[in-house]
Amino acid sequence: MTIRILVVDDASFIRDMVKKQLRERLPGVEVIEAVDGNRALAALRQKTVDLILSDWEMPNMGGEELLQEVREQEKATDGETRVPFVMVTSRGDRKFVVQAVESGVDDYLAKPFSAEELWRKVRKQLERTGKLSKNHSAASQHPAAQGFAAHSVSVLTGGRPSTKADKSSGRSFKGKAQLRLDNRGQSVRCVVRELGAERLVGLIQRTDTLPQLFDSVVVDLESQQAEAPPQLNGYIHSVQAAELNPSTQVIRLVVCFVDQDANKQAELTRFLNAQ
Repeated sequence: MTIRILVVDDASFIRDMVKKQLRERLPGVEVIEAVDGNRALAALRQKTVDLILSDWEMPNMGGEELLQEVREQEKATDGETRVPFVMVTSRGDRKFVVQAVESGVDDYLAKPFSAEELWRKVRKQLERTGKLSKNHSAASQHPAAQGFAAHSVSVLTGGRPSTKADKSSGRSFKGKAQLRLDNRGQSVRCVVRELGAERLVGLIQRTDTLPQLFDSVVVDLESQQAEAPPQLNGYIHSVQAAELNPSTQVIRLVVCFVDQDANKQAELTRFLNAQ
């Protein structure tokens, strides 16, 4: 029996990371994506789902309105079916959470969250509704089942990656890149210091409009040694001063890649091996 999960978030990189983690933990799972409540409702008219993971703060239709619509539709049908609804939010104050639970939320996940926290919430709801056996849950927690996706979600949501992952994630690189910030319509020149299959570490000039954490970014690498893969998709993982000086004009940033395109991944691997 295929488990079907709806992931609703206006940030594409968050959807990508959650989707990777779910597929690692639940082989064969069908993940449906939506950028807001309106798209989520349209998807629910086409297919039934076993779990909804929804951001609370979204444009057009937010998580609370989506929840109300879902619960109203359930009442209008058989009145017994209740799809578990897990709220994902950056607001963790008790009063807000209580209000959300009273509105019909089954559980909540506060940002930043780790890969283990995400899986624990998903597993709890799927076990409660009988969609997942405890034997399956225990097997899915084995370290071998976590793989790269677990590391990626942990990095994205605030978990601390292992030292081994840090050491293997990039190598010294001499080159430049153009960083296109999709949501800002800006382009930033970057001097690349480290490059790996998972991330880029570089330096940019300080300006009045610095990239922000979790900004979506498209990376165009430049190199004189080999043809570089274009349009690598990622997000800003960290931004910090490159020197211990409040007046420094150099900013160090880390971009984590989120591309799932096998061709892009192969191109990047060939490019790294050619350096």
